[in-house]
Amino acid sequence: MQIEGNVALVTGGASGLGEATARHFHAKGASVLIFDRDADRASTIVKELGSRADFVAGDARSEADNQAAVDAAAELGPLRIVVACAGGATGGGRTIGRDGTPHALALFQDTIDINMVGTFNALRLAAAKMATLDPVSEDGDRGVIITTASIAGYEGQIGQIAYGAAKAGIIGMTIIAARDLAAIGVRVNSIAPGTILTRAWDNAPASIREPLEAKVPFPRRFGHPHEFAELAEHMVANGYLNGQVIRLDGAVRFDPK
Repeated sequence: MQIEGNVALVTGGASGLGEATARHFHAKGASVLIFDRDADRASTIVKELGSRADFVAGDARSEADNQAAVDAAAELGPLRIVVACAGGATGGGRTIGRDGTPHALALFQDTIDINMVGTFNALRLAAAKMATLDPVSEDGDRGVIITTASIAGYEGQIGQIAYGAAKAGIIGMTIIAARDLAAIGVRVNSIAPGTILTRAWDNAPASIREPLEAKVPFPRRFGHPHEFAELAEHMVANGYLNGQVIRLDGAVRFDPK
């Protein structure tokens, strides 16, 4: 599967890992459709990229918004690449708080919706579009979908019950989706990042960042967004890589807290 000449849809493409991936794939010759709820930021990135770039503003939880993004991406050319980065933590909390209060159900549901449901929307709707394309190889390749999990889906910390469950769900989808979509020649992989140095960390004091970096075995630092994008590129190019969740974390394992 080639990046150059194909279309890449990047959900959550206006910031963080998604922005780095959108920029990286565009530099490699893809046409890029950014799907993000931050229309202003998405518009700015598209203007900076110039030709072969567009955006759709919308909510990853919405079927209609996701479908609009898929349709817009397909108008740019053959939609063969999706990198689903939309998601994030909407707040934390213990299953039962120190005062005995149960975790808020609405917060749990919202976190599941933003991460797992949003990812599933992109996965299913993009795959349906890819199924209409002609294969590009003798193996029958039609497309590649890459989702974004987290190492919190493996060893979430105290207070991450909602976020960890959502990311564990994305991890669990991977092999099943890869098996489901084998019939149409679409591969599915996932990246589970550790702590990545996105703009969200810009205002964090050294007293918070340095202890976290010190826990990473090697290299002893946060990951960089471009390293996520480079791994996504490899997942596109390597035609035998399918049904895999790859940790991108410098070998760190989260402590309980």
